[in-house]
Amino acid sequence: MDFRLLSDLPENLSGKFILLRADLNVPVQNNEVSDYTRIDRLKPSINFLKAKNARIVILSHFGRPKGQPDPEYSLSFLAPILQERWSSKVSFSNDCCGEKTEKDKSLLKDGEVLLLENTRFYKGETENDPAFSKELARLGDYFVNDAFSAAHRAHASTVGVTEFLPAYAGCLMEAELDALNKALESPAHPVTAVVGGAKISTKLELLETLISKVDNLILGGGMANTFLKAQGHEIGASLCENDMLDTAKNIIEKSKSQNCKLYLPVDVVAADDFAQNSPHETYKSNDIPSNRMVLDAGSKSLDIYKDVLDSSKTLVWNGPLGAFELEPFDKGTNELASYAGKLSQKNELISVAGGGDTVSALEKSGAASQFSYISTAGGAFLEWLEGKTLPGVKALRH
Repeated sequence: MDFRLLSDLPENLSGKFILLRADLNVPVQNNEVSDYTRIDRLKPSINFLKAKNARIVILSHFGRPKGQPDPEYSLSFLAPILQERWSSKVSFSNDCCGEKTEKDKSLLKDGEVLLLENTRFYKGETENDPAFSKELARLGDYFVNDAFSAAHRAHASTVGVTEFLPAYAGCLMEAELDALNKALESPAHPVTAVVGGAKISTKLELLETLISKVDNLILGGGMANTFLKAQGHEIGASLCENDMLDTAKNIIEKSKSQNCKLYLPVDVVAADDFAQNSPHETYKSNDIPSNRMVLDAGSKSLDIYKDVLDSSKTLVWNGPLGAFELEPFDKGTNELASYAGKLSQKNELISVAGGGDTVSALEKSGAASQFSYISTAGGAFLEWLEGKTLPGVKALRH
């Protein structure tokens, strides 16, 4: 990789301050963290820096507080949670710059952690204001970015501070970039992508990028209905973007010219309503009743998809195959995810997944832990797959 890693830091950081950009924008329900993944994945960097006797000062955003202090978006509740899950002393500063924060920082001892207040309480954060970036940079001797999930934002705490401090990639940042590089930049072929979700319009750039990079593209979810209709199939009462039919036809033609084999469901599970256990049956993709809506891929489609995975070396997965939130319309996603997981566990497939509903769907299937890598990033994962340069990654390069 063409940027500095934690292993490039001095061996002994006693008395030195590491300004660590984390992504602690964790999901909260009923005042409790509902998913600790982002917190737990930061622990390797915390442990590494503690072992070097560093004093760790953490920057993070939380929600969208619109550039001013808002108690609803305070990070203060997280300090005791981090302390417990990282087995480290974690204190909290009710600001992220200025005299009070400088004083809180001065109380840190080697190996201790200070969590700063939400960076988005300042407009200078999202505006990448150089003056605000300089204020943040005063809090550290070195900058470590371990927030790949925020790397698609050119903010003061992801990009601006790198103008004032030597910058390094944290363990999570390194792992994300390594996994994505293996999946798309220098993958083992054949490469297969599974792309699901409701709409083509939200994944148009992704689809156009993937057909130039992968050997097989399996389409599922609501977007597959639009492709089926573009091929002349009647899709009943199914979700469809009628204004994207020409776009779907263009993607089908482009995939042929790029030697990317496009897979659409040959059979589907269609139901009366978008509801749990709605009356349903399996139909051929060109024989869907006018009063029913497609909610999942059928068993024959899954058999074809499994054969594709059997002959693949790399898998990139973004989006569910059907209405994974509703039983039994989660079967297609669950079954194919489990199959991919088993191949990965046998080292026959490198599987990388991420973005939006993908992680939730794979967690629900029970197969997430079997994949080679599950990205914690949403928008950044998608933008990377779309071939875009991420400002937070670019800022780390030598």
